[in-house]
Amino acid sequence: MPRVAAIDCGTNSIRLLVADVTVREDGSQWLRDVHREMRVNRLGQGVDATGRLAPESLARTREALYAYGEMLRRTSTSTVRLCATSATRDAENREEFFGMVRDILGIDAEVITGDAEARLSFAGAVADLDPDEGPFVVADVGGGSTELVTGTWDAVHADVAAAYSSNVGCVRLTEKILHDDPPGPDQIREAEDFTRATLAAAFDAVDVEQAQTWVAVAGTATTIAAVAMGLRSYDADRIHLARLGLDEVRETCRRLESMPRAERADLGPMHPGRVDVIGAGSLVIRVLADELAERAGVTELVISEHDILDGIAREAARPPQADPEPAPDEEPDPEA
Repeated sequence: MPRVAAIDCGTNSIRLLVADVTVREDGSQWLRDVHREMRVNRLGQGVDATGRLAPESLARTREALYAYGEMLRRTSTSTVRLCATSATRDAENREEFFGMVRDILGIDAEVITGDAEARLSFAGAVADLDPDEGPFVVADVGGGSTELVTGTWDAVHADVAAAYSSNVGCVRLTEKILHDDPPGPDQIREAEDFTRATLAAAFDAVDVEQAQTWVAVAGTATTIAAVAMGLRSYDADRIHLARLGLDEVRETCRRLESMPRAERADLGPMHPGRVDVIGAGSLVIRVLADELAERAGVTELVISEHDILDGIAREAARPPQADPEPAPDEEPDPEA
């Protein structure tokens, strides 16, 4: 039973999953959590405006990496994979980040494409769902981007039909448009128009018409669920696979969009690092709810606590593919 670690370094947060992986005879995998942790490092702070990772963002990330490195040593983890997403894809000084990861963890960070991000999120999101509820559409609203992916799940393999990454997320939208506390109607309207226009390309690329079930992953969606459910504190077990009607989703999103930051901070399940950006993330979720209701006829949102981290861990546990042996009547090419 290999013990693997997955680290997802996004625009707003950096998360760690340490898990024991059981590989069944049919090739399917079962993950048993050893440790999950999330820290808000805001690596993408100001990247849209400056094109660079800010020194304070790198410092917060360095602190998190040291803590995660200690956890990896304590848990005797054999395989570690770190995937970096939107912020590092866009930064001129990303080599500073790469060097920091190598120095602290002794591994190379992978900067994955938006499509790869969507595929990994889908694989993690649907693993606990009934295949008969598919086809699925999975939305991952992050700090700098939103991934939309459709596909099916047969209880062993996830089959992705289409995926697209759009450059709209809670940090990016907050910095670009939602400056006031709370934002006024004009800013909300501008942000809605920008979000719909940005997501239009995603809906052109990803046909959601046949989707039966909408699943949302990552911190924006899970926080919205916690608030909608009236939780006094964050409870991942209760949030995982929770189902919310779209009217409840819209009402909760509008509350968070128009709520002053001080009031958001007083909400029991609200992580301090999400207080200033959850309004923008809620707006993206609300726009997605409208679009998916119209395009696919979905009536509810399923929340998954399992996402790209689980997808990264599952891939990390797979043995490397050996190069194929030459056929019996073939001689190896000496120049190869």
